[in-house]
Amino acid sequence: MPPEQGVEQTVVVVYCDAPRQSSEWVLNLKPGETVAEALHRSVFASFPELDAKLIKLGIWGKKTRFGQILQAGDRLEVYRPLRVDPKVARRERFDKQGAKTAGLFAARRVGGKAGY
Repeated sequence: MPPEQGVEQTVVVVYCDAPRQSSEWVLNLKPGETVAEALHRSVFASFPELDAKLIKLGIWGKKTRFGQILQAGDRLEVYRPLRVDPKVARRERFDKQGAKTAGLFAARRVGGKAGY
C-alpha cells in the first residue's frame, strides 16, 4: 500500500566510520525521497570527506543504489571500504600463529588420532 501524500515517514541512516564506532540518524522524509537525498541530509553533512563513488549502500543488509525510493521503517546502511582484503588478513594471521597452533584440530589429546 503506498504511503499517504504529505505524511512523513521515519527512516534510520547508519554509518560506521571506525571499528566499534557508529553514527545513527533518524530522519523524517517525505514520500518519494530517495537514498541520495537521505544521505545528503545525514552522512555527507557530517562526514564531508566521504566519496560517494567508493561507498556501498544497503537497506536492511540488502544492496541498494542512490536512486532507490525509501519506505517508512527502512534502515539505510552505509558501508565503508575495507582497508585490508579479508583473505590476506587471514593468511597473515595463520602465518603468524604457525601451522601447528591454528585450525580446528590444533588441540589434540595425547594419543588421539588426527581429526578426532
